Amino acid sequence: MNRREILTAGSAAFVASPALASASSARTILTGGPIHTGVAGRSPAEAIAVEGSRVVAIGSLRAVRAALPRAKEIDLAGAAALPGLVDSHAHMTGIGLREMTLNLDSVKSIAELQAKLAAWAAQNPTGPIAGRGWIETHWPEGRFPTRQDVDAIVPDRPLLLGRSDGHAALANSALLKLAGIDSSTASPPGGQILKDASGEPTGMLIDNAQALVESRMPTATPDMIRQALVKADRLYASRGWTGLHNMSVSGEDLIALKALALSGEVQLRVDNYLDIPFATEVLRRGPSVDSTGRISTRGVKIYSDGALGSRGAALLAPYADAPESEGLLLTPEAQVLAVLERAKKSGAQVAMHAIGDRGNRQSLDWFERVLDHAKTNRRWRIEHAQVVSPPDMPRFAKLGVIASMQPSHAIGDLFFAPARLGPERLKGAYAWTSLLKTGAVVCGGSDAPVEQGDPRIEFYAAIYRHALNGYVGPDWGLEERVSRQQALGMFTRSAAYAVGAERSRGTLAVGQAASISVFSRDFMTVKPADILDAKTVLTMVDGKIVYEG
Repeated sequence: MNRREILTAGSAAFVASPALASASSARTILTGGPIHTGVAGRSPAEAIAVEGSRVVAIGSLRAVRAALPRAKEIDLAGAAALPGLVDSHAHMTGIGLREMTLNLDSVKSIAELQAKLAAWAAQNPTGPIAGRGWIETHWPEGRFPTRQDVDAIVPDRPLLLGRSDGHAALANSALLKLAGIDSSTASPPGGQILKDASGEPTGMLIDNAQALVESRMPTATPDMIRQALVKADRLYASRGWTGLHNMSVSGEDLIALKALALSGEVQLRVDNYLDIPFATEVLRRGPSVDSTGRISTRGVKIYSDGALGSRGAALLAPYADAPESEGLLLTPEAQVLAVLERAKKSGAQVAMHAIGDRGNRQSLDWFERVLDHAKTNRRWRIEHAQVVSPPDMPRFAKLGVIASMQPSHAIGDLFFAPARLGPERLKGAYAWTSLLKTGAVVCGGSDAPVEQGDPRIEFYAAIYRHALNGYVGPDWGLEERVSRQQALGMFTRSAAYAVGAERSRGTLAVGQAASISVFSRDFMTVKPADILDAKTVLTMVDGKIVYEG
């Protein structure tokens, strides 16, 4: 997802309410449902005891009561507890802003997009309009929207509507004119201005071409950023997430997060990776943690290529459905290598966005060059790793590079990925099991707001690899499904490992952080489709209950 968030006049106002009145679980026992520890080979426990921020006992109810007498007991009433689930790739500000602006993630056609836009424009009759979330995959029109489609609704004020992946956006004619984009405007490096048969811009701007118009649109104010972060924190707690790896973070985001954590308005654990312009400090001094212990600055986020849906992902050979294109490389090599050298020196982590097989190979080549061809414990990561050429798969483990992958991308993208890639390249797409077999560490995330940011969907997609309605295509690669234990590990142990915290969190064991996700249905035993119906019962972060359903 591209980082920059565009705001519009009339964005929904969200007033931050006081911090959640959450119980501090100083001495608490959870029992009455299966408690999955996440420890290999260990059966579910009957009870778990929490004192302060740590697990102090786990096992039979009798033994746990003996270990922590006079503790408050919470009856799970059959609900199942998991080690605290962590979204290993999300965009926290974007998650909140999605709820505050024109949200198009449910539109099913250009006609429906026009109707939703018309309603928003009527409610907000002045100023620029921005929205995001549309994706054309299942639209009956079978194409990207054009400026003419939206000019019919909003002809006279700037309009920018981002595709769900954040790597493409639609501008109306008013915004194109304001930015000086016409038939003579060349595409910028790492971007593309789509044009029609007559050479006129269609309004679609891919990857770095979006920057040509973004400066003409209002951006989020500090107050909006704070509101968005609080909204995202509460939404994620209500879904059972106990933390997230926050990608493409700005300096303003980080300042706001630290202040909100200190005031208690943000209660989840957030590990941050800053965009290059804001990463000077972490590249100089390395990772750091704030005074609450919950907001860490881990490293830098870099973009190798674009997204598959908008044909910006860099491929080793042309797109099967667009032979004139091999995708886009977004960040110049000299800049990338300079940042990697600084990260190597300071100990900062690198999180490299790479989707296409060329983007992934190039990223691995860069890492190998800077890391002197040796496996290291630096925990550098490739975000998405969606299409990997089979010869490159063993290189992740060989170099100690983490594959940070989002299962929901597979069940959405596989409706169009076969056409984009063709059958041979598809064998290396969303290849979770293949990477695990090479010894690579694979952590799991959602990429929200590109996807919903729902742990139920991510777990379901990882173990079942079917669309949410149960559909599966003949070329969806079911052999890449993972086991339930592997899926749990992706969102717990591997998520902790990916931020260097596997000694203190990621499993439910004595001495570990008491971060626990409790759901009404047991992800580890119920039918895959039933996972989607689970309700969040309780979310605990470091011994503190931050959500009760």
